[in-house]
Amino acid sequence: MGNDSERIVTIVQEFAEPLLAQSGMELVEVQFRREGHGWVLRLFIDKEGGVTIDDCAEVSREVSAYLEVEDPVEHAYHLEVSSPGLERPLRGRQDFSRFSDRLVRLKLHDPVKGQHVLVGTLLGLEGEAVILALDNETVYIDLENIVRARLTL
Repeated sequence: MGNDSERIVTIVQEFAEPLLAQSGMELVEVQFRREGHGWVLRLFIDKEGGVTIDDCAEVSREVSAYLEVEDPVEHAYHLEVSSPGLERPLRGRQDFSRFSDRLVRLKLHDPVKGQHVLVGTLLGLEGEAVILALDNETVYIDLENIVRARLTL
């Protein structure tokens, strides 16, 4: 079902990204997976200052209407739209600039300072490197070395 899930995620991303951009929002992540007794299509959205319940409800209505017409999902599923929360993933270059001075958790392909996971203060982006304050020193990590990045508490 992996390819079908990826296809559905792509269809939803291609519809939702421009829709959200018109409203000053961004699509942080789309997930489509089996959970418990059924399938869940989950969209995480955000905007400067955070999203409201009304934002989530409006996006849910728009995406539901689109999916009803396009009908890319061949079985029952639940649609959820929410904010990414306090530990949101960092996706693109803009996120590494936008969330400067925040505590982040990076999972790496290749170890830095002997570690595959680093937690430090994000200082920004310089060229193709993320700058991280780590134990009173500044560390530069190539973007290509980052498997996953998220804000943390």
